[in-house]
Amino acid sequence: MRANPGDRIILAAPTVDGPLRDGEVLETRGDDGAPPYLIRWSDGHEGLLYPGPGSVLRITSHETEGAGDPRPKQNEPHRGGAHPRAHDWQVRVSIFGSDDDAEATVVLLSDSPKHLTARGRSHRSEHDRVVPEIGDEVAVARALRRLADQLLEVAADDIEGITGEPDVTLSAR
Repeated sequence: MRANPGDRIILAAPTVDGPLRDGEVLETRGDDGAPPYLIRWSDGHEGLLYPGPGSVLRITSHETEGAGDPRPKQNEPHRGGAHPRAHDWQVRVSIFGSDDDAEATVVLLSDSPKHLTARGRSHRSEHDRVVPEIGDEVAVARALRRLADQLLEVAADDIEGITGEPDVTLSAR
C-alpha cells in the first residue's frame, strides 16, 4: 500500500455497524509512501494510521484525477475520481411475526431527505414444520428485494431528470 501527502484515505470501520472514516494524508513516514501515515481526519483530528489488512477501502489522489483510465487495476486501490466521497447508508430491519407468519419492514436510512421503505411477508404452509426463523428470512429477503427495486427506480428517475431520457437499463418500466 502506497500513499502520498494530499491523498485521501477512506477507512473501513473496525465493526460492521461502525461509520466509515475519511481523511487527508499529511505525511508518509514509511519508505516510498508506505505506512504509517499522519492523517487529518474529516472530523479535524490528526493521528498516525497503521492500516491493517482490509482496513483501507480506497485511496484517492489529486495528482491522478482525470488522468488515464479511472478504474483501479486489479489489487490496487482506486486513485482517480474528481470528487471522492464517503457515505454510510444503513438499512433498518424490523420483523413482526408468529410461528406461522412474518412481516418484515426495511428502511434505507441515507443522507437523502427521503428514506425508502419496503415490506415483505411470509406464511408457513400447514405441511411445513414450525421454524419461525425461516419465515423471518423469507420476509426480510422479499422486503430487501423490493427495496432494491425501489432504489433502482429512484436512480432511473434521477437519470431521466438529468438527461431527459429514460434509462431502460435500470428500470423495468
